[in-house]
Amino acid sequence: MITKDLSIICERLKQGDLIGLPTETVYGLAANLFNSEAVSSIFKTKNRPATNPLIVHVASISQARALVKRFPEKASLLAKHFWPGPLTMILPKNQTVSDLVTANQSHVAIRIPNHPTALSLLNHLDFPLVAPSANPFNRISPTTAEHVESYFPSIYTLDGGLCTSGVESTIVGFEGDEVVLLRHGAISIESIEAQVGRILNRTAASENASLPGQHKKHYAPTCSLIVTYEPLFMLSTVKQKKVGILWFKSVQTESIHVEVNLVLAPSGDLAEAAQNLFSALHTLDKMGLDLIIVERLPAHGLGNTINDRLDRAATQ
Repeated sequence: MITKDLSIICERLKQGDLIGLPTETVYGLAANLFNSEAVSSIFKTKNRPATNPLIVHVASISQARALVKRFPEKASLLAKHFWPGPLTMILPKNQTVSDLVTANQSHVAIRIPNHPTALSLLNHLDFPLVAPSANPFNRISPTTAEHVESYFPSIYTLDGGLCTSGVESTIVGFEGDEVVLLRHGAISIESIEAQVGRILNRTAASENASLPGQHKKHYAPTCSLIVTYEPLFMLSTVKQKKVGILWFKSVQTESIHVEVNLVLAPSGDLAEAAQNLFSALHTLDKMGLDLIIVERLPAHGLGNTINDRLDRAATQ
């Protein structure tokens, strides 16, 4: 159920229900941080492992500080530059944050979303929200209210339009004075290093991830998906009958026989490609294809983020 009425959404949350939350990254499946029953419902509804912690969404830096024991100096620098925005920081939690939210870990993931509708909602509430992506576990992330409704038709979704970033937040942690990249996201590693200097990169996938978005398989369509620098060569080797190709910036030839060709970014802009990624995968996933072949993007900036999502979507 899609609505633009904040009062309906606020009432649903206060009653302990889940709602679809628009952000600049992807839509989230949100609940009251302090309602343990509602938080548990997120894991059940998504079929998400209880070992995979949730991201807390707050309205202000002061609200974030109220949930943690310590806010490192470099966290303050990053918050000043990137909040509100698609940066999640892993910080030592205090007793107000339940172990259910953090999967029994001592640190909590926090961010301030840079979306006017999400911020308006958060400022109408007297509690923060927990909100992983509003999709069943391992499925394609939603970037429109309609995507959320297709997954969870009985849940109220606050309509905020198409997500502008289109991929999940970047996640960083802190080890002493070092900033550690834990998940590629909508803010590139180069942008973060421009603010705090060289950072450590620990973004390896895992079968038992202890952070959001770190599972080896994630963001996946219902059919098989292959990522390659040479889509036409790959097409010549596969046996599947109904194949669609997702290109970066242009179709390399019109003469090939496939069910559909889609292009992520005709301009060649990586930000445009990121915004269109999940919507394109949703479109292809609804076509009853046997296989999706995706052209790998340049390995820099947001290209690394998009390739990360595609590699996880391709994992069998």
